[in-house]
Amino acid sequence: MKRKWYSLYDKVFASWNLADAWERVRSNQGAGGIDRQSITGFERDREQHLAELHRLLKEKRYKPQPLRRVWIPKANGEQRPLGIPTIRDRVVQQALLNILEPIFEPLFHNNSYGFRANRSTHGAISHVCRELEAGKTWVVDIDLRKYFDTVNHELLLDTVNEEISDGSVLRLLRMFLESGVMEENIFRATEEGTPQGGVISPLLANIYLNKADWIMASKGYEMVRYADDMVILCRSQQEAEEALAELRRIVEGRMCLQIHPEKTRIMCSTAESFEFVGFMRHAKYLWPRLKTLERFKERVKLLTRRQQPRNVREVIKQLNPTLRGFGNYYRIANVKGLFQKLDEWTRMRLRCFVEKKRAKMPQNFRISNDLLRSYGLVSLVDLITEPLVLPAKGQPYRKAVYGKSVRTV
Repeated sequence: MKRKWYSLYDKVFASWNLADAWERVRSNQGAGGIDRQSITGFERDREQHLAELHRLLKEKRYKPQPLRRVWIPKANGEQRPLGIPTIRDRVVQQALLNILEPIFEPLFHNNSYGFRANRSTHGAISHVCRELEAGKTWVVDIDLRKYFDTVNHELLLDTVNEEISDGSVLRLLRMFLESGVMEENIFRATEEGTPQGGVISPLLANIYLNKADWIMASKGYEMVRYADDMVILCRSQQEAEEALAELRRIVEGRMCLQIHPEKTRIMCSTAESFEFVGFMRHAKYLWPRLKTLERFKERVKLLTRRQQPRNVREVIKQLNPTLRGFGNYYRIANVKGLFQKLDEWTRMRLRCFVEKKRAKMPQNFRISNDLLRSYGLVSLVDLITEPLVLPAKGQPYRKAVYGKSVRTV
């Protein structure tokens, strides 16, 4: 018998939950919202702030502030809107997430990888590669147009209401969805969408698309999804065309979303390359996206420019997080040769920095690889590991909630 949750709101504003939520927000850091209060500023009077949030939530007088709108550049030259909540609102969103996530996590399909515990882009791309090698070489590369900005609030809340009947929780969710944004001191209402930048937005985005995952799977289609980035893997062109038509009926007919007509395409992976979660797959080879590789090199160039008031140890200390982040993300791809070349190029950039002039062969003798390594320089090649192995399909996810075990699917 299906269980619904009727009384959750008291757990949202419980002091232990708000304290845990604050610790998570503090560890994630991040900029402040429209009130410009920082993590450090909130922490100075955290006990007072948490007590005030507890009181306002308990009395049902809490009201979130509008989000601060910022724009970040995308690889294609466009800009992506972010909505940054205030620290206090971020704490409440995290407290709500702490309660809702264990309820909805077991309901998500196994082929969904975005923003979930113990799941990652590595698992998603490994899943795709496994299906390609099993013969599903026809790929439907899907792009949802402005997904996070077009989620229908009523449909989303109805979906949440299928599991949760606590009106106070639903009211709190609605307030977050409709809190609006401030851009250049102008308030703009948010009548649809789950703004990127909110703590709870990734969970809501997964809840909204979960039905599409299950319907496509029930019809026999292998759809792998990471948030709004998704591909369908098929054995023939006809199957791929039918899968795209079915998905279009679901997301455009039922969910008020739109599949991008230009960016969505069907291809044979043995003849064409496609991109998924930052990786480019061509034939049997997996590489970093070219635009990502270019951005990585531009970042290394910036950090190793010759005219800067630092010594080589300080430059390497600043450079290492970029090297480690890029290397750890792409180490599961076919990158040994690429990483060797990038390591050589990075060492050349550091030698040019030390000697304040362009690369010359004698630099290799004066500033050896071992010397740079002794300064702590990260090597991309050293980060390479064996490809990750996915858990078996259907592996249950269990998590304790309020001392009870949540059911699995």
